[in-house]
Amino acid sequence: MRSILVIRVQPNLDSSSEVIPLTPENLLGTVGYHVQVSDSETEVMRLAREVDASILHLSLVDVAYWVNRLGEEKVDTPLLWWCAPDTASSSANDCEVDTSFDGILTPSMAGPEIHWTLHFAARRYMERKQWEQERKQLHSKLEDRKWIDMAKAILSDLKQISESEAYDLLRKKAMDERKRMVDVATAIVKAHQLLQS
Repeated sequence: MRSILVIRVQPNLDSSSEVIPLTPENLLGTVGYHVQVSDSETEVMRLAREVDASILHLSLVDVAYWVNRLGEEKVDTPLLWWCAPDTASSSANDCEVDTSFDGILTPSMAGPEIHWTLHFAARRYMERKQWEQERKQLHSKLEDRKWIDMAKAILSDLKQISESEAYDLLRKKAMDERKRMVDVATAIVKAHQLLQS
């Protein structure tokens, strides 16, 4: 991981303070990362596809918006949050915001801590993507099971057979037609619904 995008709504410069706060681009730049910064939504969406990770230099309330926007655009890189005095709030309500970022960086981190945090964020990102894929597969199997159960009930009722016999009949029909069992079940259920209406 070498190229990083820092997303911020607007530059964080407090003119009343003489001390310039440490920013993620300054910190990451000093330890060898190539960092780009943007506050333009259009530019963020373009750049986010070209970098290895994105850092959200935003309040937690804004983080939720950007996590959703990046998800809608199918930007597929690890997301980290910059936790600093200008982004962290003392409000307990802000801590309840549902966000899904892969790591947190702070201004007090040293080079090795940054490298390890980015490494673990990349790992967490890969695990999160794997869990999402497994969840989709399980959801799909559950949907398939519903169609098969409905078709079994219809066949059982119409042919006056047990559900296990209906299942065997459904399986045989699928094998004979060289189709997936769920496709045969769906056709049976839809035909039955059409005849009932």
